[in-house]
Amino acid sequence: MIDPKTADGARLDWIAALIGRKPKQPRLYIQALTHGSASADHYERLEFLGDRILGLVIGEWLFELYPDEPEGKLSNRFNQIVSGEVCAEIARGIGIQPHMILGKQARDDGAVDSNNVLGDMMEALIGALYLDAGLDEVRTLIRRLWKDRAAGIDDAPKHPKSALQEWAAAHKRKAPDYQMIDRSGPPHNPRFTVRVEIRNVGEATATGASKQEAETAAARALMEKLP
Repeated sequence: MIDPKTADGARLDWIAALIGRKPKQPRLYIQALTHGSASADHYERLEFLGDRILGLVIGEWLFELYPDEPEGKLSNRFNQIVSGEVCAEIARGIGIQPHMILGKQARDDGAVDSNNVLGDMMEALIGALYLDAGLDEVRTLIRRLWKDRAAGIDDAPKHPKSALQEWAAAHKRKAPDYQMIDRSGPPHNPRFTVRVEIRNVGEATATGASKQEAETAAARALMEKLP
């Protein structure tokens, strides 16, 4: 069996490489990587904080990058960049998975590859860094990890649900109707299945780690079917 202290040492070495220095408050980062199935001292409070910090930094950054864009286009960019799916992709990209602290049942249930858990832990790490070092270091990390998401896009991406709503209005159709048709999986790794329909036009079904994610995927799938 791996000594927990040795494992935590490897985690902190990974954190040091990620942030560019040894952490001042190591326990914060260990907490950020700990799932509720493994300890009562887990990531959720740090995730709450990190979510708000991420929103602040990304909002500030987009305001700088696109000085001529109206609020609506900035909101489109913002909503896509800070989504749980993107946070999970960033977490995978930095190699978080070997360092996640999970209980046996959560690991058996696939939490190590859950978008919900990965995204939440990414935000928890942001919260931990903010408490450990303040806003400047957090801003530096976020801008480094999110740089390909925030810059280099010629047009503000439109959210699939907004695009579908606009298509329906432009073609004088009723608004898209979303219905959740299934929910499965354990609490820490749920799966939602949603069907979206535009009456007399078509429908599509998709699954996601949250109701919102499933609705977005269903809207995207239906948009791909439309003429």
